Amino acid sequence: MILKDISLHVERGKTRVILGPSGSGKTVLLKHIIGLLEPDRGEIKVDGQNIVGLSAKDMLHIRKKFGMVFQQAALFDSMTVAENIAFPLREHGDFNESEIKTKVTNALELVSLEGIEKKFPSELSGGMRKRVGLARAIILQPQCVLYDEPTTGLDPITTDDVDRMILDASSRLNVTSVVISHDVGSALNVADNIAVIHEGAIVEDCKAEDIKNSKHPFVQEFLSAWFKKQ
Repeated sequence: MILKDISLHVERGKTRVILGPSGSGKTVLLKHIIGLLEPDRGEIKVDGQNIVGLSAKDMLHIRKKFGMVFQQAALFDSMTVAENIAFPLREHGDFNESEIKTKVTNALELVSLEGIEKKFPSELSGGMRKRVGLARAIILQPQCVLYDEPTTGLDPITTDDVDRMILDASSRLNVTSVVISHDVGSALNVADNIAVIHEGAIVEDCKAEDIKNSKHPFVQEFLSAWFKKQ
């Protein structure tokens, strides 16, 4: 999907949901935010710094400002919870084993999963795997956490758990959150601001409480289709 004249601002400490159907350009936009793709024109600024055209070394420094929670948590099945969470510390840090253990314990406490360090991903529920994914994402203390379709394929109870996880992370860690989603209910639960993307363009950008009042035909159609399913 080609993005078309995208202009989007993410406020520090807020939760911004980018809402839209499959194939609308959400993932492409996410890849631009973290510098995996570069725009043909325009700028992408992180903390006021334009990241377009940066060297690989400079981009590595920029990416450390981000944590990523993947759609299916993307945990390593052969690793324990502790090993999964510690992976970024071993790859990008210079910590001894005692420091790593302490940081892993603290990260699990922050996501309310104390004492599961020795479990494997196969022993966890869907919601627990998401929380372990978040613990891994925040282990390097990023300024911003990106969530890629965090509620896809989850039952309503687990979806509510993931929504609470996002809200807890925002309030307890004071991080900026960007959530890519097609789930209207989840978006309304967690967002401060919502941008709706359709065919590569932002067609609505407003506070979460104002999205239902959008006059854009696609937004009305998208919301109506979702509410009819409930």
